Amino acid sequence: MHVTTLDRAVLLRGRVAVYLLFLLSGMAIGTWTARIPSIKQGLGLSEGELSVGLLGIAAGALAGMQVVGRLVDRHGSVKVMLPMAFAQSLVLVLPALMPNLAGLALALFAFGAVHGTLDVAMNANAVEIEQAVGRPIMSSFHAVFSIGGFLGATTGGLLAQAALSPAATFTVVAVVIVALALWAARWALSLTAHAAPAGTGPATGGSGGGVLLLGVLAFCCMIGEGAAADWSSVYLSESLNSSDGFAAAAYAAFSIMMTAGRLAGDRLATLMGPVNLVRACGALAASGLGLGLLADHQVAAVIGFGCFGAGLSCIVPQVFSAAGRRDPARAGKALARVASLGYVGFLSGPVLIGGAAELVGLPRALAIPALLALFVALAARALRTPPFTK
Repeated sequence: MHVTTLDRAVLLRGRVAVYLLFLLSGMAIGTWTARIPSIKQGLGLSEGELSVGLLGIAAGALAGMQVVGRLVDRHGSVKVMLPMAFAQSLVLVLPALMPNLAGLALALFAFGAVHGTLDVAMNANAVEIEQAVGRPIMSSFHAVFSIGGFLGATTGGLLAQAALSPAATFTVVAVVIVALALWAARWALSLTAHAAPAGTGPATGGSGGGVLLLGVLAFCCMIGEGAAADWSSVYLSESLNSSDGFAAAAYAAFSIMMTAGRLAGDRLATLMGPVNLVRACGALAASGLGLGLLADHQVAAVIGFGCFGAGLSCIVPQVFSAAGRRDPARAGKALARVASLGYVGFLSGPVLIGGAAELVGLPRALAIPALLALFVALAARALRTPPFTK
């Protein structure tokens, strides 16, 4: 349904509601990440034991994504995403209350399940809003998630500096999350009733194979995100002998440019179209990181990771948009499949790079995400979808 057939104020409120959900989801992740060291110290966990606990998030997210697609398609995105938004505040606090590793793993499983379910449901609603607006707006939602992650991490860090316990920190942020969820609940807009009947997507896009290819593209991009998060600073520190302070600039450049790219992504998608945008972004990510590695210089590496972040920034939002628009009646199932593959990529990326680094060295191992970005550029035709209704 196009914007002219809906009250513009109602549609704007629906759009803001989705922004709020992306914001609170990012805040939850950012806050949790900031207090991991305190949780580790409080429970007396080793690095290996903490890794076992953190697997709970991954397992929970993947479990949630396996069921949420059917729930969204059957009941609508709003009826799934709003309860999960409120649940996000509860499961954020749970890890800080656990007395041992087993309890922490269970709490993080719940955290991951809620987060994964909310992720798919709010993306499904974002696709509905985007279709109603009649132009690309998906990148802006993902930009708000990045901003929420920054705000959550900053808040967690500041409260840690103020000597607040993890439980107190999570409670403060949980109250903010509840407030945002209440606001979103008032303005959330359900357009499920206006979705096209199943099977009305394009012949080349409605197939499971088309969605699977989109999932592969998300997998390739998220491998790059995971690799940048865990290995960019290590590369500068150990391979280029930079100081620890300067090494951190690599991931900072990646994150800043990714957020900036997502803020500009909607305008670029309107001007270029999703296919051309993903081609250009994949080429930028591949060439930026590749040249940064070949230069074998600290500043060049920071610039390379910045270009890598800018290149990856717009790809996943466009992939999600394409997956949701291929068959609107089954958008939840498609998004769940794509999100699951993307999440597996994010989790496996650091492991893949680490294993490759043992064999060929870290600089060559980091060429893997660059090559995968090049593959995404070459496979960009997979994002072809019907034009927005005018």
